[in-house]
Amino acid sequence: MQISGAQMVIEALIAEGVDTVFGYPGGAIMNVYDEIYKQNGFQHILNRHEQASVHAAEGYAKASGKVGVAMITSGPGFTNAVTGMADAYMDSIPLVVISGQVPMSLIGTDAFQEIDAVGISRSCTKHNYLVTDAADLPRILKEAFYIARSGRPGPVHVDIPKDVTAQIAEFNYDIELDLETYKPHTKGNPRQIKKAMEAIASAKRPLFYLGGGIINANAAYEVRELVAKTGIPAVETFMARGTLSHDDKLLVGMLGMHGSYAANMAMSETDLVIALGARFDDRVTGKLSEFAKNAAVIHVDIDPASISKLVNADFPIVGDVKNVVNDMLEQVSVVDSANYESWRETIENFAELHPLTYHEDAERIKPQWVIERVGELLGDDANISTDVGQHQMWTAQFYPFSRPRQFMSSGGLGTMGFGFPAALGVKAAMPEKVSVNFTGDGSILMNVQELMTAVEKKIPVINIILNNNYLGMVRQWQTLFYDKRHSETDLSVQPDFVKLSEAFGGIGYRVSTKEEFDAALKDAVEKNVVAFIEVIVHRMENVMPMVPAGGSLFNMMLLEKKGSK
Repeated sequence: MQISGAQMVIEALIAEGVDTVFGYPGGAIMNVYDEIYKQNGFQHILNRHEQASVHAAEGYAKASGKVGVAMITSGPGFTNAVTGMADAYMDSIPLVVISGQVPMSLIGTDAFQEIDAVGISRSCTKHNYLVTDAADLPRILKEAFYIARSGRPGPVHVDIPKDVTAQIAEFNYDIELDLETYKPHTKGNPRQIKKAMEAIASAKRPLFYLGGGIINANAAYEVRELVAKTGIPAVETFMARGTLSHDDKLLVGMLGMHGSYAANMAMSETDLVIALGARFDDRVTGKLSEFAKNAAVIHVDIDPASISKLVNADFPIVGDVKNVVNDMLEQVSVVDSANYESWRETIENFAELHPLTYHEDAERIKPQWVIERVGELLGDDANISTDVGQHQMWTAQFYPFSRPRQFMSSGGLGTMGFGFPAALGVKAAMPEKVSVNFTGDGSILMNVQELMTAVEKKIPVINIILNNNYLGMVRQWQTLFYDKRHSETDLSVQPDFVKLSEAFGGIGYRVSTKEEFDAALKDAVEKNVVAFIEVIVHRMENVMPMVPAGGSLFNMMLLEKKGSK
């Protein structure tokens, strides 16, 4: 059928099964928004900032496993969205971001709201397009969704000049894709898998190193089966939280800079690392020359560029984690879990020597308690998003995650302001679950305007603001490594967060006791509207354990014993 480029965008989104689009209109994308007004195939959620639109699409994608979609205009609309695209690129989140562009005849003339969008997005997207003919739109949009979701997922950017959205051309979405230079390798090499299983069977101290690629590949339950059948202990990266349930006896804990003592020591003592969907990030490995230096490495990843990029793989396996783990399960009989009994005991001793804990305070609520308490009260009924900072690490450490896609956070880029809009996207994707955003008094102000989005669209997100009147993580580094020179991190001058939420039409609570917190959380869940719960917490609490930047995993700063100086 002959339709306009703008209509093609709508028809392609419907054909792809898109049910939610996040965005913000403007001049260059106006033709598409005119078609959005006429359609009823999906809902559009109007954010109040383009960065928030992309973060919301990220949250939707993380929670649902589908491709998230954001729509923005040219110039500042696009540049506002770049942070979200970079965030999705770092964390391998499947997105299609559609931007308007000035008409073809004005490109290169410094026209009003013109920016070289494809030039800017090239470094922070998996692929990008500038559409110059409406006849190409069906193919480009189909390719965009395919590329975003296949292989190692990521954001794809489609930039469409305004005159192209007005062109009339043939729309045919029933086309076969043949991308000669893009053919992800999804099946692992059988010989390599056999060698890897033999290495596991002969190892004395093997350790599963579980990465976020497991979540992206929807492979968590296959991994749970593999861990259980082999009896091999496992550590998770920050991005992999929820791969194993918090009560799994083989889960040692989170690995890395703020990982548990037991997890970091296990990695330091292992003789075989079994890395599944992980990329050996610097926050995980610490000093590379000391990372698991006595271990052989099995590395399974969909992205061949990730294998041996930082740590040499003795058994490299390129393939989809789910497919490879299923192949490993077929050969799991060669592994005898009884061989690892003493290894499991060693790790249990590590956990008993320095358990992941914190010291209670009679005068102030500890932030870790708040996170644990939400886990006790809501548990599996909640999806958890976070902003970036101390609260993010405490959430990863102390929330009892029970399933994959329960935890949404900005890992690789570390984007403050991610949490609230992401939690909106999470709620849109999974309305049956309570959407909670753990945030700080610094992060929440970076996308606070999304209160209006939540109120207008009736999206109930509970934002728990752990308020220590500091830019907490930077303050922690200044305390520990800069001789307590707290340069520009004191946030004592603040808005009234309760009144701020109420001004937008939400509800607000300020609590300073455990009893007040319980009552506020219960009330917020029952009222089912967007809420701020401001919790006045201990100002100088640090995230521990901590591996100093560039240090070895086994050389951790630990929580001081209670009563020690």
